[in-house]
Formats: sequence, C-alpha cells, structure tokens
Amino acid sequence: MKTFQKIAIPVSIGVLGLMLLNSCSVGIPKGATAVKNFNAEKYLGKWYEIARFDYKFEKDMDNVTATYSQNPNGTIRVENKGYNYVKKEWKQSVGEAKFVKDKSEARLKVSFFKPIWAGYNVIDIDENYQYALVAGSSLKYLWILSRTKDIPESIRQRFLEKAKKIGYNTDELIWVRHN
Repeated sequence: MKTFQKIAIPVSIGVLGLMLLNSCSVGIPKGATAVKNFNAEKYLGKWYEIARFDYKFEKDMDNVTATYSQNPNGTIRVENKGYNYVKKEWKQSVGEAKFVKDKSEARLKVSFFKPIWAGYNVIDIDENYQYALVAGSSLKYLWILSRTKDIPESIRQRFLEKAKKIGYNTDELIWVRHN
C-alpha cells in the first residue's frame, strides 16, 4: 500500500498540474470575447507591433513584427522579429499556432517552445483586417497590431477603451518604435 501511495500521489498531482497548466495557458481573460466570423486567410501576412506590456521575452525590443503564414498541415506559422536596442542585435523566434475550436473564432494557442502553449485571442479587429487587439491567456498579455507602422487615433482609443473595460492597465503599455 505504501508503494502505491508513493507512486499514485505524485503521479496524480503531476497529472492535475498538467491539466491545470494546459487549461490556463490557452485561456482568454474574463470579460474578453474572441472575434467571431474570423477570416484566418485575411489575418495572414505581416503585422507591426504597436503596443505591448513589458514581457521578458520582448524586453528592450523595437521594430517588432509578426508574420503569419499557412503551414501545409493547416496550422499557422508564426515568425516574430525585433531589434534589441540594448544588445544592438536582431532577434527572431518561429512558432506555430492552432485554433482552439473552430477557424471562425479567433481563439488560438501558440507555441514557440513545445509542448508549452499560450493563448492568442484576437478580441477586436477592424473590418479590413488592418488593426487588431490581441489578448493573451491573462491580463498580463496584450498587443495592439497594425499592418502599418502606426495606427489611427480612433482605432487606438477604441482598443484602449475595450482593454480597460476587460481590466487591463493600459497605462503600462509600451508603445513600440519603428525606425
């Protein structure tokens, strides 16, 4: 019986931990809703990062872009690039994104280090797919993206108001330079 407990308890805790980690990591913040009737084909291509929170993996980065393309297996290739102005070098990271449910709902999970996945939720987008507001799995992750290096003030205000209503502290956003 003791041997069974020595094995069963750690295995059970491990499985529970993995289930919890998996369910939380690809979630969507409370109050946020992913875009419905999403057109993945229109979303593909190059996006400029306009604003973000100060994440460890993007620290000291300007000129950040994300390029999305279709993989042969139906997943989406994610290529992030940016210039670290402290180290004076370009950084690049390539990952993969998959839809959480249906391609018509803008809820995805993305991985740059498998088997770890994180939520990527498009929670607002203009009708021409030129500007997007993207939420991560929690209120720690938020991005404002644009097809160009800037964003109209009306879109900026729309995205900031939406993010604030969800609970994001938009005063902490870093506005990315593109030069």
